[in-house]
Amino acid sequence: MNPEQLKLVLETALLCAEQPMTINDLRRLFMEEISTEDMTAALLEVQSAWADKGMELLELATGWRFQSRLAMREYLDRLTPEKPPKYSRAVMETLAIIAYRQPVTRGEIEEIRGVTVSSNVIKQLEDRGWVEVVGHKETVGRPGLYATTRQFLNDLSLTTLQELPMLDDAEAQAASVAQRVIEFEGDQAVAVDQVIDVVDTSSSEEPASVDATDNIENNEKTND
Repeated sequence: MNPEQLKLVLETALLCAEQPMTINDLRRLFMEEISTEDMTAALLEVQSAWADKGMELLELATGWRFQSRLAMREYLDRLTPEKPPKYSRAVMETLAIIAYRQPVTRGEIEEIRGVTVSSNVIKQLEDRGWVEVVGHKETVGRPGLYATTRQFLNDLSLTTLQELPMLDDAEAQAASVAQRVIEFEGDQAVAVDQVIDVVDTSSSEEPASVDATDNIENNEKTND
């Protein structure tokens, strides 16, 4: 298959897809074998071709996807009167802590925030598909260890957690996650500058891998 035809098929499939598509998914479009290198090169060319359009092609945690650019949101929102859910400060703070400190127990989140984390806060994040229990800490009661999901990465246009800024400042860490959520969801109940002083400044560790279950023992904390 010639390169132009390859790009056309990939572009069409991705525009019609309801979910991100992996390289293996895209290979099923063709009878002949196409190398990963050729497929990736074609996808990058398609991505470049859409650089000045209202849609963009992104590589996410679970594959490639076309999505509208942020600048188009104010226009597209007029087509859908339903407003996105509004998240409280508590929800945003909890999400920021999990994103930067995962895997983390509920008790550790409460120690960092200085207040009790209600079950409703965790439920909102779980129902949204952004956090999940990836294991249990080997301590009294074996509390659940929370981590972000691949859906969280997809929705915030991230491929890996390492794409979150490596910031030492607690305020900047929390604001980084809040800003991405606000951009994704639109009009939110909490502003970026409200989400401050919620991540323990004693550590500047890198975000854990999204497959946090493989490293639970190495990431366990002693302050539960």
